[in-house]
Amino acid sequence: MAFSGILNVLIMKISLLQQMYKDVLVGIPLAKESHHYTSLLNLCVEQSPERDESCNRMHLPSTNGGIRSHQDTDMSDAVVPATDDISNSFANMNSSFSHREVMLLQLTLIKMMVAKAESQEIEFNMRQKYCEIFVLLLKEAKIDSKLICLLGSYDQLLSHMASECLASLVYFQLKEENTLNVTWLTFSLKTLSGFPVNTQVAECLWTLTTIIKDILKDKVLPKAGILKKLLAPLDAVLEGFYNSILFHHFDSHHYTSPYSEAANNVISFIDLLEALLASRIELELPLRCQRVLFLKVSYVLNLISSSIHYLIKKTFIMLLKKCVLYKSREVAKSGSLFLQNPSLYEDMLALSNAVLQVVNLTWLNRIPLSEKASYFGGSEAAPGDDTQGGSDQTVLRALSLVVLKALEFKFQNSTTEAQFKGFQSSMSQLLLFWRSHLKSSPQPHPVVHHCEWLSLIFIEQDDDMWEAAKALLLIYLKFDRLRHDAADDLSQKEEETWNFLTHASGYNPHCIFLFFLEKIAFDSTVLLDFLISSETCFLEYLVRYLKLLRKDWHQFVDVCNRFDTKHGTSQSISSVKPPHREKQICMTDESLQNACCEPEPQTLISLASSHNYLVFTTEQGDNEVAESNQSNSLICTDSTSLLGSLQSLVNYDSSEDSELESDGKECLVNTKQVPLNNEGETRIRETGCSYTGDKWNTLKSEVLPLKQKGSNTSSCLTCMASSDNIIPLRIMLYKSTKCLEELQKAISRLQRRNLFPYNPSALLKLLSYIEKISKNVNPQ
Repeated sequence: MAFSGILNVLIMKISLLQQMYKDVLVGIPLAKESHHYTSLLNLCVEQSPERDESCNRMHLPSTNGGIRSHQDTDMSDAVVPATDDISNSFANMNSSFSHREVMLLQLTLIKMMVAKAESQEIEFNMRQKYCEIFVLLLKEAKIDSKLICLLGSYDQLLSHMASECLASLVYFQLKEENTLNVTWLTFSLKTLSGFPVNTQVAECLWTLTTIIKDILKDKVLPKAGILKKLLAPLDAVLEGFYNSILFHHFDSHHYTSPYSEAANNVISFIDLLEALLASRIELELPLRCQRVLFLKVSYVLNLISSSIHYLIKKTFIMLLKKCVLYKSREVAKSGSLFLQNPSLYEDMLALSNAVLQVVNLTWLNRIPLSEKASYFGGSEAAPGDDTQGGSDQTVLRALSLVVLKALEFKFQNSTTEAQFKGFQSSMSQLLLFWRSHLKSSPQPHPVVHHCEWLSLIFIEQDDDMWEAAKALLLIYLKFDRLRHDAADDLSQKEEETWNFLTHASGYNPHCIFLFFLEKIAFDSTVLLDFLISSETCFLEYLVRYLKLLRKDWHQFVDVCNRFDTKHGTSQSISSVKPPHREKQICMTDESLQNACCEPEPQTLISLASSHNYLVFTTEQGDNEVAESNQSNSLICTDSTSLLGSLQSLVNYDSSEDSELESDGKECLVNTKQVPLNNEGETRIRETGCSYTGDKWNTLKSEVLPLKQKGSNTSSCLTCMASSDNIIPLRIMLYKSTKCLEELQKAISRLQRRNLFPYNPSALLKLLSYIEKISKNVNPQ
């Protein structure tokens, strides 16, 4: 009989809670008194005699009849389903499981009602009703104490739901009553200060993290005052907890599994640190707990290089990435100058110094990037799967960006050119790190120019790529300015040495930009997509780079010529094979002795006519000329031109502009058919260059007759001109400037239709200036 009575009570309570859930979900006003609903939502949590006030571990209530309490009197008059079918449905159900279902439904209802009470879309009377119920739950039913006890439940779902509900109620009191829940604050202070004696801290960290996130998501609430009221009492305790949990022996076996309690505590704390970092922007003067990650980042760096589980390492690395990108977010939101915020300046300097210090001590080499891929449902590949291992590219990019942004901040605030040596040391370590981990590229690069690493590493993550490119560009501009400030008139030798060092250290801005254009097949719509997107800093990068290009045009042309030499397009064109080119060797410090800049040979250009055509290929430094009978076409086999056939990211043209756009989309070396006949003759003169040490040698010019129709002498190939206008072959210069020209036209069209998301006048002015310069170099 006792079990039957308990069962009836459970059935009745679940039925009433389900009806209440439906009413709240649909938005039907709660008709009964607030005490009735308070009694339904009141949790029945028993505390065993041996448990302390923190309720560290709890069990569900027993079934000895103690479940019925004063609130059950409110349910005595309710309509209860009394059919045998309903009774039988619960007959085989364990009573503790029934209690669990009741509590989960209660917790779900509380969280839902808090969300409804905060919504302005709900009628005022209904929100007021919900608030009355919460006040009764907190003041009379002491629901906060019961939720704290549930945090320690062995049932993880109950513990999680209790944490969510407790956070919602604490946030509700902060918002509606401007008071901090004393019961929760006392529990948090005791739990965090008791670590590591008391190791059950994850649940406390979850709750605090959820409260901070709820505050940040509120679009109406004045966040600064609420955050200060929440965090100020916890400030000193949180810094002490940071010291305790991170200044730890992480080589212990407790941290080798991500499912252990110790690992769970660390991961929960990382989530809290991320929330504290995000909340920092809301306070004019951040609290110590919001700064401790910057000021004591050495704890995190030591942990990353320890034997702790890879998941924890990866989570900390991603957190560091958010730290180094924090400055950009703060400036973007506040619009204030960075140097006007002394605390942020101090924090970024401390973080940058700590990162670069360990990088120079080969810290990067002590971080093994996981080669085990993740699979749906587990971390092991199915039998028979042919999987190719490789470094974790996400972590590789994040670590790289952390180092590059640290270099940017450190050397942006440099005052002497002598500090350049420190930059070279850090960059050489980073280049070695990249080279050792880039093993699984679709097109392996056994020998890579140092400036190409950036696009190889970041090409799959465009927002990180442009942050990295911008960092190296700012460093270049800073050192260039220091050079010119130190000496008014630099000698040619000093300029050559400077240019050589920028290539050797992998941060020459022209080289980086051109390698990126190669990777996207010189597709201007990709650049346009970056400009329109608000998810990258490409606009800032491009404006800075175009300003540099405007005054440094001769260096840009020089780098383009080196690209042509690298690909073999500047070799003398002749039916006789010239001697092998000498390999280009990038000479730098000992750590980079083995990194040279000679790419793999590749086929470049094929020219065809209806009766005969010339095929230019570069194999091991030789140019071969072959004759054959093929179709009437001009064919390009440059690997980057093949990529040009890919569809554009966005089609910005309408039918009325199709003719205009076709003019701007001439082949990237030219993939359009160009008839060749006997009506006219054009000669191509090409000046070949070789690079030995720091000397550029001009090879003998060769003149090659080529039959071509006179009306088509202005084809895309810049080497094709009338016999009166013989110019050098400059493929890379033409492709890159043509891409920028197409970008300018696309932006102008969108601006005319008021479709561009912001005013691009300044950008268009820079692009127009670049076009004007390029026209003087590349006459059409």
